[in-house]
Amino acid sequence: MLDEVERWLADRSWSAADRPLDQLLERKRAAGTTVSVVLPALDEEATVGQIVEVIRRDLMEGLAVPLVDELVVVDSGSTDRTAEVAAEAGARVVHRDAILPRLPALPGKGEVLWRSLLATTGDVVCFVDADLRDFDSVFVSGIVGPLLTDPQVQFVKAMYDRPLGDAPGQGGRVTELVARPLLNLHWPQLAGFVQPLGGEYAVRRSLLERLPFPVGYGVELGLLVDALHTAGLDALAQVDVGVRLHRHQDGRALGRMAAAIYRTAQLRLSRGHLVRPELTQFERGPDGFVPRTYPVDTEERPPMVEVEEYAGRRVA
Repeated sequence: MLDEVERWLADRSWSAADRPLDQLLERKRAAGTTVSVVLPALDEEATVGQIVEVIRRDLMEGLAVPLVDELVVVDSGSTDRTAEVAAEAGARVVHRDAILPRLPALPGKGEVLWRSLLATTGDVVCFVDADLRDFDSVFVSGIVGPLLTDPQVQFVKAMYDRPLGDAPGQGGRVTELVARPLLNLHWPQLAGFVQPLGGEYAVRRSLLERLPFPVGYGVELGLLVDALHTAGLDALAQVDVGVRLHRHQDGRALGRMAAAIYRTAQLRLSRGHLVRPELTQFERGPDGFVPRTYPVDTEERPPMVEVEEYAGRRVA
């Protein structure tokens, strides 16, 4: 590990307990900083309501100065009751296609996160996945904390244990098999991040609006790498928030995720052209293995600050 990264680990890795909530509320009040929390959601009716309820109870209601000013669920086309459950729990629900309607929406998580910048106004934007179980509000307060207390910090990732069933530390398979080797080999300054692909992170809008967004699974790696090049390592940080429990994907879905992440890395390494941006996987059928070919996410959205509607909103 680089000496620079060892120093960064000592200076920019914290526990959520290092910044009590009352301290954060006082800093937020003094600075006048506003915080938006965004939950990208697709068929998450089983979990999204509890996440919204906990955030509202712990970080919004009954506080003289709420930590969270805006709680938005962006629904990317759920076929279940995700939108209804989120609204009943107290979130503002916006459909992905209603944001920036002149651009037809592309499938993918990154697309939803990118569009959410137009649906929110906070100085700090905090993303939280909507499939978390046994959710604790420290997932929000922990990663927002450094942005409220240290003006040099611009991008904060959550770190946590990720059990796989009853096996502790065995979750995050794509992280260990794909993302971590890529980062260590090509962006060794980022080797200190415990959960580089985690979906829980908070970013100053002033940085986020200047970054391009891969539309699919590569969004977390892409934002992290681009934030490093745009703001520098000392602007990045991570906070330990405990244990993350969520719904795990099957092996084939993980393969598609891994391909998208590799493609995102490749674009940042060379901006080269892939002759065949597809991934073929195999499923056993009645007569043997059957190939299934899937496109690999290759689209990226430009920095939001370059979008006419967003720039117009800022002028207004």
